[in-house]
Amino acid sequence: MRHVTALRTGLSALLILGAWTAAGPSTASAAPADSAELPASAALLSAMQRDLGLTEGQARTRLAEEKAATALEPKAQRAAGSAYGGSWFDSATGKLTVAVTDAGKAAAVRAAGAQTRVVEHSAAQLDATMKRIDALSAPDGVASWRVDPATSRVVVNVVASAQGDNDVRAFVAKARKTGPVTVERTAEAPQTFAAGTVGGDPYYTGNVRCSIGFSVHGGFVTAGHCGGTGQQVRGWDNSYIGNFQGSSFPGDDYAWVNVGSGWWTVPVVLGWGTVPDQLVRGSNEAPIGASICRSGSTTRWHCGRVLAKNETVNYSQGAVHQMTKTSVCAQGGDSGGSFISGDQAQGVTSGGWGNCSSGGETWYQPINEILNRYGLRLHTA
Repeated sequence: MRHVTALRTGLSALLILGAWTAAGPSTASAAPADSAELPASAALLSAMQRDLGLTEGQARTRLAEEKAATALEPKAQRAAGSAYGGSWFDSATGKLTVAVTDAGKAAAVRAAGAQTRVVEHSAAQLDATMKRIDALSAPDGVASWRVDPATSRVVVNVVASAQGDNDVRAFVAKARKTGPVTVERTAEAPQTFAAGTVGGDPYYTGNVRCSIGFSVHGGFVTAGHCGGTGQQVRGWDNSYIGNFQGSSFPGDDYAWVNVGSGWWTVPVVLGWGTVPDQLVRGSNEAPIGASICRSGSTTRWHCGRVLAKNETVNYSQGAVHQMTKTSVCAQGGDSGGSFISGDQAQGVTSGGWGNCSSGGETWYQPINEILNRYGLRLHTA
């Protein structure tokens, strides 16, 4: 369904589809952040109840707990020092849990406000294992691999139907030699979420439809597999927006597009007429276990949880590194769209498996990596 023309024209160069559905009015406001979040509550709470199975009271509590955990994470990591083994949000306790390899560091981390778990391997050791596996050539039957701080291991995900394949078994054997590795099965192989051209959607490159991510000063960010550097971009009304100024895929899955020709940027994620548009106020990274929402030009928005970080996804076009996995569904055409937690930008939709009827999993490219790569500045309210 197309937005009212005035709304789509006013917001078009930007911010994408989006996410945490919550948000207040579509125009920027100078009001304090706390008061700005209140109008978003009803829509956001409704989405969380639908997709996460929470009551309204539980959703409100979860939001407050996750906000506190997000703010605490960098402080707790500093307290752990070289013993830091990763962290995640524990929805059962409502607190951030930090893995440490040195029990002596646990007291300092708890003093910072987090729970602790003593583990065998540090985050640095697990990241080194990831890099060694990244250097291997993965067959199609290997879906992804990631660091799991809770088990202090690197998890290799193998497509269930391909677990007996000789190439898959050979890859797993090599992966096990790189460090602490465990193998899990997944239902399907991941794929990107670009789609063929259909009417009334945010932007097009050739015959491919994708979704705008987040506004940056001078343009917007999106997925790299949606177009190559120099490629022309057209908006929902088929008018010229700009061109891809930088694009990387595979290896990474990010890109940015300059905005001109009557289009402009605003710090908003579109609510698509179903919920109020969400103001974007920053890009603080949500922890593993936190709830998160996504919106795209095909399925609008859906919510779920952050399942893993630093995961390598093995698409048919090649592997993409340092991705974040979520339980949120997505479909073709949602590629490039926004993942947002509260009013904090998280990343742009890359790909996944499943759909929004039967469920699935979706990965996103973290926003801060994109900003740093191209020297961009997020447009915030």
